[in-house]
Amino acid sequence: MIKTSIITSTYNSAETIIDTLESTNAQTYPDVEHIIVDGASKDNTLELVTKYGKRVTTIISEPDKGIYDAMNKGIQAATGDVIGILNSDDFFADKDVITKIVNEFLEDSGLEAVYTDLYYVQQNDPSKIVRHWISGPFKKKSFFKGWHPPHPTLYLRKDVYEKYGLFNLNFPLAADFELMLRFFEKHNIKTKYLPITTIRMRLGGATSKNWENVRKQNFECMEAFRTNGFKPPVLYPIYRLLPKLLQFLKK
Repeated sequence: MIKTSIITSTYNSAETIIDTLESTNAQTYPDVEHIIVDGASKDNTLELVTKYGKRVTTIISEPDKGIYDAMNKGIQAATGDVIGILNSDDFFADKDVITKIVNEFLEDSGLEAVYTDLYYVQQNDPSKIVRHWISGPFKKKSFFKGWHPPHPTLYLRKDVYEKYGLFNLNFPLAADFELMLRFFEKHNIKTKYLPITTIRMRLGGATSKNWENVRKQNFECMEAFRTNGFKPPVLYPIYRLLPKLLQFLKK
């Protein structure tokens, strides 16, 4: 059996963390550890984690350098064969998500990554879908054309992190993009797209709060190409925007 680690970083997440915890509790796959990395919350996040987190095996609570630093701590603490990230305001789309993901790894021992599709939902009413991110299969150079998988749906074997590194904290808004670019395009890991929707993600993340953050994230994405030895596409910000606009039509 493949042990799966789910990592959730939290900071003052009391308003949404119960949904995250209960969706993890409800997963039918038996061998799951849920790791909570809390940035020293000042609300009752940890109290709720203790009360509702039936599958929580590890709680780390201390100041950190941001969400990607917290994720790195969780990855380093993980004991699973496969690692997924579940944000503190997201939750699984159904109770069989982890079972479906693990089955892909069981069918192909050489598989290093599995990713799926994602629903963006309203912040205050997660039953209402705003955007549907249908990612599709990865093809070489896809990142250069504005494509990348939805990071919250990505599951990686732990040894991928051990071989190719963790989140680069020099990218405060785009470390997930840089990591996926590095793994997919630079190191050519073996991936599989599973055409199901596994995550409901509330709108309102740091990168979409305002146009200045969107601009900074695009700049970081361009720098991510350079950091990994690639020449960034001149029109990359436009390539990146078009798929997101199309997502509103696919909901």
